[in-house]
Amino acid sequence: MREHLLNAALDAAARGWHVFPLRPGTKRPALHGEQTCTGTGPCADGHRKWEQRATTDPDRIRAAWSRAPFNVGIATGPSGLVVVDLDVPKDKGSSDAPDGAATFGALCERAGHPVPDTYRTRTASGGTHLYFTAPTGVRLSNTAGSIGPLVDTRACGGYVVAAGSTLPAGPYEALCAPVAAPLPGWLLSILRPTPKPVQAHTGPTVGQSRRYADVALANEVRNVATAADGTRNATLLRAARALGRLIASGDLTRVQVEQALREAAAGNATQPQRYYDDVIRRGLDWSIAHNPACGRAA
Repeated sequence: MREHLLNAALDAAARGWHVFPLRPGTKRPALHGEQTCTGTGPCADGHRKWEQRATTDPDRIRAAWSRAPFNVGIATGPSGLVVVDLDVPKDKGSSDAPDGAATFGALCERAGHPVPDTYRTRTASGGTHLYFTAPTGVRLSNTAGSIGPLVDTRACGGYVVAAGSTLPAGPYEALCAPVAAPLPGWLLSILRPTPKPVQAHTGPTVGQSRRYADVALANEVRNVATAADGTRNATLLRAARALGRLIASGDLTRVQVEQALREAAAGNATQPQRYYDDVIRRGLDWSIAHNPACGRAA
């Protein structure tokens, strides 16, 4: 088993993916935490977390995996990866509940693209990890459910369990496509961080804030209305997430935003209205939940 896991770590490193040990039979990092750091060895200049200590050096990997049958973690950020995690419902008795693969497949269909052909693994729980190479010059973070139910992503600051590792529920297995494909542009447009609105100065600037909101609404409506086929749903989701911040701040109302985006999407509709309504709802719900309302002067 130890030799098998060592080979799994070396195979991942040969692909240029930075690996680090996970506790045997688990998904938890095996490296020490900051509170127990002795400040020696790799941490001589300060505590180094698992993402900083992940490596592609075969000698370091052999030394680490010679100590125990560690599972293999892949630090997605240093590896230049974006991994889409398609999970399965925790309550497997709910046979009518769609899993992450079905949700992601529907998203691809709405975007006008097939499910990407790329390196993928089956997880111990029966889900799927889709590996993509991250675009240069863009920092993508982890997401949890913002794309859709049971669809998460791991990028900077995240990690995944590599093929060859084993949990009590079962193994992680490579399925197909030996190479990780580039992250599709339509998916990047969903995951790309939305620029935060410029913060208004303290003082009587409500009018300025409202004017900014009106301009932002007009810009996003124009983006949706002029989006090319195959990108409309992704553009609509980005617009909803951007405008949701202004609903949370009180500069726009939800009814106002929903109506404007519905009309923009309907102008060149290629899908039933319910598809667009679902995209708008998910985008606004996510943005409002991640941008708590701020106190405003009356």
